[in-house]
Amino acid sequence: MTLTILKPGPQTSVQDLGRDGYAALGVPRGGACDPLSLRLANLVAGNAAGAAALEITLGGLALRFDAPTVFAWAGATMGVTLDGVALSPAHRYAAAKGAVLRFGFAEHGARAYLALAGGIDVAPVLGSRSTGLLAGIGGFKGRALCAGDVIECGEAEPRLPGVAVAQAERGEHLRVLPGPDWPLLGQDAQRQLLRTPWHIGLASNRMGMRLTGTAVDVASASSLASHAVMPGCVQLPPSGEPIVLLADAQTTGGYLRPLVVIRADLWRAGQFKPGDTLRFVEVDTAAALAATTAQRDWLERMRRALAWEGR
Repeated sequence: MTLTILKPGPQTSVQDLGRDGYAALGVPRGGACDPLSLRLANLVAGNAAGAAALEITLGGLALRFDAPTVFAWAGATMGVTLDGVALSPAHRYAAAKGAVLRFGFAEHGARAYLALAGGIDVAPVLGSRSTGLLAGIGGFKGRALCAGDVIECGEAEPRLPGVAVAQAERGEHLRVLPGPDWPLLGQDAQRQLLRTPWHIGLASNRMGMRLTGTAVDVASASSLASHAVMPGCVQLPPSGEPIVLLADAQTTGGYLRPLVVIRADLWRAGQFKPGDTLRFVEVDTAAALAATTAQRDWLERMRRALAWEGR
Protein backbone atom coordinates (compact mmCIF):
# COMPACT_ATOMS: atom_id res chain seq x y z
CA MET A 1 0.00 0.00 0.00
CA THR A 2 1.23 3.50 -0.77
CA LEU A 3 0.11 7.02 -0.03
CA THR A 4 0.97 10.21 -1.91
CA ILE A 5 1.80 13.49 -0.20
CA LEU A 6 -0.26 16.34 -1.68
CA LYS A 7 0.82 19.06 0.78
CA PRO A 8 3.47 18.41 3.46
CA GLY A 9 2.66 21.27 5.86
CA PRO A 10 5.48 23.08 7.71
CA GLN A 11 7.25 19.83 8.61
CA THR A 12 6.09 16.23 8.28
CA SER A 13 8.58 13.41 8.74
CA VAL A 14 8.75 9.68 9.37
CA GLN A 15 9.44 8.95 13.05
CA ASP A 16 9.46 6.00 15.41
CA LEU A 17 10.85 5.76 18.96
CA GLY A 18 14.38 6.68 17.93
CA ARG A 19 17.91 5.27 17.99
CA ASP A 20 19.16 3.90 21.29
CA GLY A 21 22.81 3.28 22.02
CA TYR A 22 24.60 5.69 19.66
CA ALA A 23 25.00 8.80 21.82
CA ALA A 24 28.67 7.97 22.44
CA LEU A 25 29.16 8.33 18.68
CA GLY A 26 27.43 11.71 18.64
CA VAL A 27 24.19 10.38 17.11
CA PRO A 28 21.07 11.86 18.76
CA ARG A 29 18.32 9.50 19.78
CA GLY A 30 15.75 11.32 17.65
CA GLY A 31 12.35 9.74 17.10
CA ALA A 32 8.95 11.18 17.99
CA CYS A 33 8.91 14.41 20.00
CA ASP A 34 5.72 13.06 21.61
CA PRO A 35 6.37 9.33 22.02
CA LEU A 36 3.15 8.78 23.95
CA SER A 37 0.94 9.95 21.07
CA LEU A 38 2.97 7.90 18.59
CA ARG A 39 2.47 4.79 20.73
CA LEU A 40 -1.23 5.50 21.10
CA ALA A 41 -1.84 6.05 17.37
CA ASN A 42 0.02 2.82 16.57
CA LEU A 43 -1.88 0.74 19.10
CA VAL A 44 -5.23 1.99 17.83
CA ALA A 45 -4.18 1.31 14.22
CA GLY A 46 -3.24 -2.25 15.20
CA ASN A 47 0.55 -1.86 15.03
CA ALA A 48 3.33 -2.48 17.51
CA ALA A 49 3.63 0.62 19.69
CA GLY A 50 6.96 1.69 18.23
CA ALA A 51 6.16 1.30 14.53
CA ALA A 52 7.16 4.13 12.20
CA ALA A 53 4.47 6.76 11.65
CA LEU A 54 4.19 10.30 10.29
CA GLU A 55 4.91 13.17 12.70
CA ILE A 56 2.94 16.21 11.55
CA THR A 57 4.28 19.46 13.04
CA LEU A 58 1.76 22.32 13.29
CA GLY A 59 -0.57 20.65 10.76
CA GLY A 60 -1.17 21.47 7.10
CA LEU A 61 -0.63 17.92 5.78
CA ALA A 62 -2.75 16.59 2.93
CA LEU A 63 -2.29 13.11 1.44
CA ARG A 64 -4.07 10.62 -0.81
CA PHE A 65 -4.45 6.92 -0.04
CA ASP A 66 -3.50 4.92 -3.12
CA ALA A 67 -5.16 1.75 -1.82
CA PRO A 68 -7.71 0.90 0.88
CA THR A 69 -6.13 1.18 4.32
CA VAL A 70 -6.81 1.43 8.03
CA PHE A 71 -5.30 4.27 10.05
CA ALA A 72 -5.45 6.26 13.28
CA TRP A 73 -4.03 9.56 14.44
CA ALA A 74 -3.30 11.01 17.88
CA GLY A 75 -1.73 14.07 19.46
CA ALA A 76 -2.48 17.73 18.78
CA THR A 77 -5.94 18.98 17.84
CA MET A 78 -5.77 19.88 14.14
CA GLY A 79 -9.19 19.59 12.54
CA VAL A 80 -8.62 16.36 10.57
CA THR A 81 -10.92 15.36 7.70
CA LEU A 82 -11.22 12.37 5.36
CA ASP A 83 -12.87 13.44 2.09
CA GLY A 84 -14.32 16.38 4.00
CA VAL A 85 -15.72 14.36 6.93
CA ALA A 86 -14.36 15.37 10.35
CA LEU A 87 -12.38 12.74 12.27
CA SER A 88 -11.54 12.37 15.95
CA PRO A 89 -8.16 11.54 17.52
CA ALA A 90 -7.37 8.04 18.80
CA HIS A 91 -10.10 6.46 16.64
CA ARG A 92 -9.56 3.75 14.04
CA TYR A 93 -10.75 4.61 10.54
CA ALA A 94 -10.84 2.92 7.13
CA ALA A 95 -10.02 4.83 3.96
CA ALA A 96 -10.94 3.84 0.42
CA LYS A 97 -8.56 4.05 -2.52
CA GLY A 98 -8.27 7.68 -3.63
CA ALA A 99 -9.54 9.11 -0.33
CA VAL A 100 -7.86 12.36 0.77
CA LEU A 101 -6.84 12.96 4.38
CA ARG A 102 -6.25 16.55 5.49
CA PHE A 103 -4.85 18.01 8.71
CA GLY A 104 -5.79 21.58 9.60
CA PHE A 105 -3.34 23.76 11.48
CA ALA A 106 -2.70 23.02 15.14
CA GLU A 107 -5.21 24.48 17.58
CA HIS A 108 -4.10 22.79 20.81
CA GLY A 109 -0.72 21.12 20.88
CA ALA A 110 2.04 21.12 18.26
CA ARG A 111 2.37 17.63 16.77
CA ALA A 112 0.04 14.89 15.56
CA TYR A 113 0.97 11.31 14.64
CA LEU A 114 -0.57 9.39 11.77
CA ALA A 115 -0.22 5.61 12.03
CA LEU A 116 -1.06 3.43 9.05
CA ALA A 117 -1.88 -0.24 9.65
CA GLY A 118 1.37 -2.03 8.88
CA GLY A 119 3.53 0.99 9.65
CA ILE A 120 5.64 3.14 7.33
CA ASP A 121 7.96 0.92 5.28
CA VAL A 122 11.31 2.71 5.00
CA ALA A 123 14.74 1.16 5.47
CA PRO A 124 16.05 1.20 9.07
CA VAL A 125 19.26 3.15 9.71
CA LEU A 126 21.15 2.32 12.92
CA GLY A 127 18.17 0.29 14.07
CA SER A 128 15.52 2.97 13.55
CA ARG A 129 13.25 4.25 10.78
CA SER A 130 13.13 7.75 12.29
CA THR A 131 14.30 10.74 10.26
CA GLY A 132 17.45 12.46 11.52
CA LEU A 133 16.79 15.83 9.91
CA LEU A 134 20.12 17.45 10.80
CA ALA A 135 22.25 14.51 9.68
CA GLY A 136 20.00 13.67 6.74
CA ILE A 137 19.64 10.00 7.67
CA GLY A 138 16.75 7.56 8.03
CA GLY A 139 13.10 8.13 7.32
CA PHE A 140 12.17 9.02 3.74
CA LYS A 141 15.43 9.99 1.99
CA GLY A 142 16.68 11.54 5.24
CA ARG A 143 14.44 14.59 4.98
CA ALA A 144 11.04 16.06 5.72
CA LEU A 145 8.34 15.06 3.26
CA CYS A 146 7.57 17.08 0.13
CA ALA A 147 4.59 17.29 -2.22
CA GLY A 148 4.63 14.36 -4.63
CA ASP A 149 6.45 11.93 -2.34
CA VAL A 150 5.04 8.39 -2.48
CA ILE A 151 5.34 6.58 0.87
CA GLU A 152 5.17 2.81 1.17
CA CYS A 153 3.42 1.08 4.07
CA GLY A 154 3.87 -2.43 5.42
CA GLU A 155 1.50 -5.35 5.22
CA ALA A 156 -1.18 -5.53 7.91
CA GLU A 157 -3.92 -7.86 9.07
CA PRO A 158 -7.46 -6.64 8.31
CA ARG A 159 -8.82 -4.43 11.07
CA LEU A 160 -12.36 -3.20 11.64
CA PRO A 161 -12.85 0.57 12.03
CA GLY A 162 -14.78 2.12 14.90
CA VAL A 163 -12.36 1.48 17.77
CA ALA A 164 -11.70 4.53 19.97
CA VAL A 165 -9.77 5.36 23.14
CA ALA A 166 -9.16 8.50 25.20
CA GLN A 167 -6.04 10.65 24.90
CA ALA A 168 -4.05 11.95 27.87
CA GLU A 169 -4.41 15.63 28.85
CA ARG A 170 -1.33 17.76 28.23
CA GLY A 171 -1.86 20.65 30.65
CA GLU A 172 0.43 23.70 30.81
CA HIS A 173 3.24 22.44 33.01
CA LEU A 174 6.27 20.18 32.94
CA ARG A 175 7.25 18.22 36.04
CA VAL A 176 10.97 18.46 36.71
CA LEU A 177 13.69 17.15 38.99
CA PRO A 178 16.74 19.16 40.07
CA GLY A 179 19.49 18.71 37.47
CA PRO A 180 23.23 18.20 38.00
CA ASP A 181 23.90 21.95 38.11
CA TRP A 182 20.96 23.00 40.31
CA PRO A 183 23.27 23.75 43.28
CA LEU A 184 25.26 26.22 41.14
CA LEU A 185 22.29 28.60 41.01
CA GLY A 186 21.54 30.94 43.89
CA GLN A 187 18.25 30.58 45.73
CA ASP A 188 16.75 33.63 44.00
CA ALA A 189 17.63 32.20 40.59
CA GLN A 190 16.20 28.81 41.56
CA ARG A 191 12.91 30.35 42.67
CA GLN A 192 12.69 32.48 39.53
CA LEU A 193 13.26 29.50 37.24
CA LEU A 194 10.42 27.58 38.88
CA ARG A 195 7.97 30.45 39.31
CA THR A 196 8.30 32.26 35.98
CA PRO A 197 5.59 31.63 33.36
CA TRP A 198 7.79 30.85 30.36
CA HIS A 199 6.70 31.39 26.76
CA ILE A 200 7.69 29.18 23.84
CA GLY A 201 9.84 31.15 21.40
CA LEU A 202 9.69 31.13 17.62
CA ALA A 203 13.20 29.65 17.36
CA SER A 204 12.01 26.33 18.84
CA ASN A 205 12.37 23.14 16.81
CA ARG A 206 12.88 19.38 17.23
CA MET A 207 16.22 20.00 18.95
CA GLY A 208 14.71 22.07 21.71
CA MET A 209 12.20 24.62 22.94
CA ARG A 210 13.67 28.06 23.47
CA LEU A 211 11.80 29.79 26.26
CA THR A 212 11.36 33.53 26.70
CA GLY A 213 10.55 35.44 29.85
CA THR A 214 12.31 37.28 32.67
CA ALA A 215 15.93 36.15 32.35
CA VAL A 216 17.42 34.19 35.23
CA ASP A 217 20.63 35.63 36.72
CA VAL A 218 23.37 33.09 36.01
CA ALA A 219 26.30 35.39 36.75
CA SER A 220 27.18 33.54 39.96
CA ALA A 221 27.27 30.13 38.24
CA SER A 222 30.58 28.59 37.23
CA SER A 223 31.43 28.00 33.58
CA LEU A 224 31.28 24.37 32.57
CA ALA A 225 33.20 22.06 30.28
CA SER A 226 31.18 20.12 27.70
CA HIS A 227 29.12 17.32 29.20
CA ALA A 228 26.48 14.80 28.18
CA VAL A 229 22.92 15.98 27.60
CA MET A 230 19.75 14.22 26.48
CA PRO A 231 16.09 14.93 25.67
CA GLY A 232 14.38 16.43 28.71
CA CYS A 233 17.46 18.25 29.95
CA VAL A 234 16.75 21.93 30.69
CA GLN A 235 19.74 24.05 29.73
CA LEU A 236 20.34 27.57 31.01
CA PRO A 237 22.62 29.57 28.68
CA PRO A 238 24.24 32.92 29.58
CA SER A 239 21.13 34.73 28.29
CA GLY A 240 19.25 33.37 31.33
CA GLU A 241 16.38 32.02 29.18
CA PRO A 242 16.01 28.21 29.39
CA ILE A 243 16.12 25.68 26.57
CA VAL A 244 14.20 22.42 26.97
CA LEU A 245 15.95 19.78 24.86
CA LEU A 246 13.69 17.61 22.69
CA ALA A 247 14.10 14.44 20.62
CA ASP A 248 16.80 15.72 18.24
CA ALA A 249 18.92 17.22 21.01
CA GLN A 250 22.68 17.18 20.58
CA THR A 251 24.55 14.64 22.70
CA THR A 252 26.87 17.12 24.47
CA GLY A 253 26.64 20.73 25.63
CA GLY A 254 28.28 23.28 27.87
CA TYR A 255 25.37 25.19 29.37
CA LEU A 256 24.12 24.79 32.93
CA ARG A 257 21.68 21.91 33.51
CA PRO A 258 19.56 23.12 36.43
CA LEU A 259 16.49 20.94 35.74
CA VAL A 260 15.51 17.69 34.04
CA VAL A 261 11.99 16.96 32.76
CA ILE A 262 10.74 13.69 34.21
CA ARG A 263 10.42 10.80 31.75
CA ALA A 264 6.63 10.67 32.05
CA ASP A 265 6.38 14.29 30.81
CA LEU A 266 8.68 14.12 27.79
CA TRP A 267 5.61 13.72 25.59
CA ARG A 268 4.15 16.92 27.03
CA ALA A 269 7.31 18.84 26.12
CA GLY A 270 6.84 17.81 22.48
CA GLN A 271 3.35 19.34 22.37
CA PHE A 272 4.13 22.98 23.19
CA LYS A 273 4.14 25.29 20.18
CA PRO A 274 5.43 28.87 19.76
CA GLY A 275 3.32 31.30 21.77
CA ASP A 276 2.25 28.73 24.38
CA THR A 277 3.03 29.25 28.06
CA LEU A 278 4.51 26.65 30.40
CA ARG A 279 5.58 26.43 34.01
CA PHE A 280 8.02 24.07 35.66
CA VAL A 281 6.71 22.10 38.64
CA GLU A 282 9.33 20.51 40.88
CA VAL A 283 8.65 16.96 42.08
CA ASP A 284 10.74 14.42 43.96
CA THR A 285 12.19 11.17 42.67
CA ALA A 286 9.39 9.06 44.15
CA ALA A 287 6.75 11.11 42.33
CA ALA A 288 8.71 10.91 39.07
CA LEU A 289 8.99 7.13 39.28
CA ALA A 290 5.31 6.80 40.20
CA ALA A 291 4.31 8.90 37.18
CA THR A 292 6.40 6.74 34.84
CA THR A 293 4.91 3.56 36.29
CA ALA A 294 1.37 4.91 35.94
CA GLN A 295 1.99 5.87 32.33
CA ARG A 296 3.42 2.45 31.47
CA ASP A 297 0.49 0.72 33.17
CA TRP A 298 -1.97 2.90 31.22
CA LEU A 299 -0.32 2.00 27.92
CA GLU A 300 -0.24 -1.69 28.82
CA ARG A 301 -3.95 -1.67 29.68
CA MET A 302 -4.60 0.02 26.34
CA ARG A 303 -2.48 -2.54 24.49
CA ARG A 304 -4.26 -5.48 26.13
CA ALA A 305 -7.71 -4.05 25.50
CA LEU A 306 -6.93 -3.41 21.83
CA ALA A 307 -5.30 -6.82 21.42
CA TRP A 308 -8.45 -8.45 22.85
CA GLU A 309 -10.61 -6.43 20.46
CA GLY A 310 -8.55 -7.70 17.53
CA ARG A 311 -9.30 -11.39 18.22
